[in-house]
Amino acid sequence: MKRILVAGIGNIFFGDDAFGCEVAAELAKRPLPDGVNVRDFGIRSYDLAYAIMEDYDATILVDASPRGEIPGTIYMIEPEINKLDTSESEAFNAHSMSPVRVLQLVRSLGGQPRKLYVVGCEPGVLENEDGQMGLSERVAAAVEPAVNMIQKLIGDLSQIKTVGPKK
Repeated sequence: MKRILVAGIGNIFFGDDAFGCEVAAELAKRPLPDGVNVRDFGIRSYDLAYAIMEDYDATILVDASPRGEIPGTIYMIEPEINKLDTSESEAFNAHSMSPVRVLQLVRSLGGQPRKLYVVGCEPGVLENEDGQMGLSERVAAAVEPAVNMIQKLIGDLSQIKTVGPKK
C-alpha cells in the first residue's frame, strides 16, 4: 500500500489563497485508497514540514500559485527536489507558507520527500487590506477539476510498483 499525503495550503482570509484548503476539504469527502491522508494545513508550515517527514511515498501540495496565467488555470508541477534553493538568506516565518520554504525546512530537519507534486491554481484575488474570505468565481470553478486531477494522480501513484534492488 502506498502512503500519500495530500496537503492543502493557504490562508482562508486572503481570497483565492484558500484554494488549497478548499480542494483538501472537497477531496476529504471522496472515497480514497487506504494510505492516502488528506489534510488542510492552512498556514501551519511547521506542521506540514513534520508531516512530510513521516515517510510518505509521495506528497501532493495543493496551493494557489501565481504563474502569470489566467485566474483559475490549474497545473501540476513535479519540482526537482534537489534543485530547490536551500539558501537561508530569508528568515522562515511559521505563518507564511510557500512550498519552497516548507521544503527548505524539511531539509534543515534532515528530511527529504520521495516524490513531490504541486497542484496549483492561478489566483485572481489574493489579499487586500481588509482581507477577503471566499474564492473568486474562476478559482472556485477550478476546485472540482483540481480534485479530479489529484484523484487521477493518486490512482496512478497507487499503481506504481516499488521494486527493491536485486539480491
